Amino acid sequence: MIPQTSPNIDRREALRRVTALLGGAALIGGPELLQAMEAPSPGTGIFTAAEVAFLDEIAETIVPETKTPGAKAAKVGAFMAVMVSDCYRAPQQAVFRDGMRQIDAATVKLASLPFMQASPQQRLAVLTEFDEEQKGKQPTRAPTARRSGPPPEHFFRMMKELTLLGYFTSEIGCTQALRYVETPGHYKPCVPYVQGQPSWADHA
Repeated sequence: MIPQTSPNIDRREALRRVTALLGGAALIGGPELLQAMEAPSPGTGIFTAAEVAFLDEIAETIVPETKTPGAKAAKVGAFMAVMVSDCYRAPQQAVFRDGMRQIDAATVKLASLPFMQASPQQRLAVLTEFDEEQKGKQPTRAPTARRSGPPPEHFFRMMKELTLLGYFTSEIGCTQALRYVETPGHYKPCVPYVQGQPSWADHA
């Protein structure tokens, strides 16, 4: 019988339970494996911990904390790092990472400070400029281009899309920024709407 799980178990306890199910096979690595499970990650995918923190601040500038937690609380920086590392091709990864450098350079030029030391207003000013830039530079394919896939998108479009996807699919985004009712449930074709209410997280 599979042991019942608790929402409050830690990684060490989870590993012990998996080990029980696998007859000890998971403990081939001995104590070192348990230590690795407990140790904080030095980074995420191809990104260092400092770069993930940088992405957190970019995401927080796009979706800041208001009456609900912002993107940083939802750990959107780590989400972006995983998506870029695991799902993007090498050219897209290069564009994305170069975009991080461009953001830092633009902040130094504007505020004489790196992005991580700039104020929220200075960060917003820098990202707003890149947002306007990406709106006018959507990728297009030349008629004679080879069929090797479309050119990489503007880096800030990638960042915005990943921020919104990561935030609104997170627990914070679904249950606090949006309204969420666990399914299955009964179907309501029409529901009353009060001006100012957040949208539903689980609509079709």
